[in-house]
Order: sequence, then C-alpha cells, then structure tokens
Amino acid sequence: MSDPIPPEADPLDEALASLRREIQTRFGARREIERAPAVDWAALYTQLRRWASSFGMSERSGEVDEFGLDATALASAAPLLEFLYERWWRVDLQGLEHLPAQGPALLVANHSGLLPYDGLMLAHGVERWHASGERPRFLVADWLVTLPFVQPALARLGGVRACRENAERLLRAGRFVIAFPEGVKGAAKVFRERYRLKRFGRGGVVRLALACRVPLVPVGIVGAEETHPILFKAHTAARAVGLPFLPVTPTFPWLGPAGLAPLPSKWVIRVGRPLPLDHLEPDAAEDELLIARLTEDLRSQIQGLVDVALADRESVWG
Repeated sequence: MSDPIPPEADPLDEALASLRREIQTRFGARREIERAPAVDWAALYTQLRRWASSFGMSERSGEVDEFGLDATALASAAPLLEFLYERWWRVDLQGLEHLPAQGPALLVANHSGLLPYDGLMLAHGVERWHASGERPRFLVADWLVTLPFVQPALARLGGVRACRENAERLLRAGRFVIAFPEGVKGAAKVFRERYRLKRFGRGGVVRLALACRVPLVPVGIVGAEETHPILFKAHTAARAVGLPFLPVTPTFPWLGPAGLAPLPSKWVIRVGRPLPLDHLEPDAAEDELLIARLTEDLRSQIQGLVDVALADRESVWG
C-alpha cells in the first residue's frame, strides 16, 4: 500500500517559517547585554551616614522629656533592667523610708565602674519600691556622654550629663536626682582600693542642696566594684579611644568582647538619713569652712553605709 500524499502546504505558512528560521540563524546568538545601572556614590554615602548617626535608634511617637527620657525605650529596657536587678545582681535595697514621699531630693552615692550600672540599678530600685513610683535621674560624667552612641542610650533611660545647671533644673522640677561626687576617681579605683571613697572635690553637691533647699540623702552601694574588678589601668591605649583609662580586668581584654559582660556579684544598697540642712540659709553656700565640714560629714556617712552593706553581704557572689 502506497504512502498517502501529504496535503499541499500553504505558501504563506512556508514563507513565514522560512523568515523565522532566517531571523533565528542571524540574530539568535547576538543578545543585547544589559548594563548594570551606575552606582550613585553620593547618595549611598548620605544614606550610610544617616544610618550610622542613628544607629540603634528609631522614630517613636512616645513622649520624650527635655532631658531625653524616652518612655517607650524605658519600657523596652525594663525586662533587661529587671533581670539584672533581680537575677543577675540580686540587689538588696533598704532604707527607702528615709527618702521624702515625693521629690525633690539629692541622692549622693559612692561610684565605681566605667559604665553607670550603679546609677541604673539605684534608679530602678527606687522607681520599683518607693511609694512615689518616680524614676530618679542619675548624673553621668562628661567623658562618658561624649562616647559614640552612649549618650542617647543613657538619656533614654534617665541619664543626664553631670553639671550643676542640669542638676538644679531637675531638682527645681521636683525630681529625685542621683549624684556621684567621686567622679572619674571613683570609677578608676583598682580592686585593692575597692569601697574606700575618694575625696568629693569642692563640695558641689552640698552647695547644690543648699541652693535648691532639698534633702541631701547619702547612699552606700556595694557590689558594683566586683562587676568589672580593675586589676590595673592602661593609659596609653585609652587615649586613642577617648577614655580616661583602659581597664584590665580578669576577663577583659583576654576574652575579647565577651570580657565586657559584668560579673554576677551580689549587690547591697543602703539608703541613709538625710543630712540636717534645714537650719541653714541658702547663703551658707558661701561659707567655705562650713561647706568643707558638711562635705566631709557626707563622705563619712556614705563610707559608713558602705561598711554596713559590706557587713550585711555574706559573700561577693551572695
């Protein structure tokens, strides 16, 4: 049986097929190469600079006061602060009955450590356990607020640059204020000098309390000295990063960034009775001998509270 004769092809279809084959033969291998768009380096630099300047920050609609306290940021940090207070350092805080029912009041404490853990924990404890529920503002040394990203973070949690003008504004606004008159000298103490208070300078806290007519409350803090026990200080390397000194501890710099984690020491905080200043007039701040005597009395009371706290603490690790 012979094969069937195929139907005659349409001449138009054959012509189109021939044209298609011709096009594929000539142009199929030649593909247009798309060029990547040129990088706008100026725009990229501007974007990176904005990102770096706001590192760790985001736009918030929460209320922020004139000193930078951010209620939203504080609420976000509350679980971490509570963990540090209750679990990590197991803070034992007593003596809050010596604080007035409401601010203003100037709380003066011993100082230790480069980072203001002592101010954060004291502020957290007062806010949590005092009847007023007010969060005290703690004063932060100048050298610390100049470090990148540190000042905004501390300001959101209640840290304020330490100067008389800021402290006076806070006190006149009815706030609790925490001051550390030892300053860098207190933060720079090596471990063998722990819990021995340094001089308080020229009596700035006493003058401030007299000028604002507020209670001057001594506070002793034990435990912060062991969070980063300083074995010795390196000054040459510290100048390159803008620090007063570079601490060498049992964990830093040997463990790298992990060595910056604070050790879980046991904390004891004792709040003492306010110094009796009501009988003095504001112009008593001009009496240098009186200021020197009151400053030494304040230092002695804080040292006594530190000694009591050390006796109350069973061991460094609690």
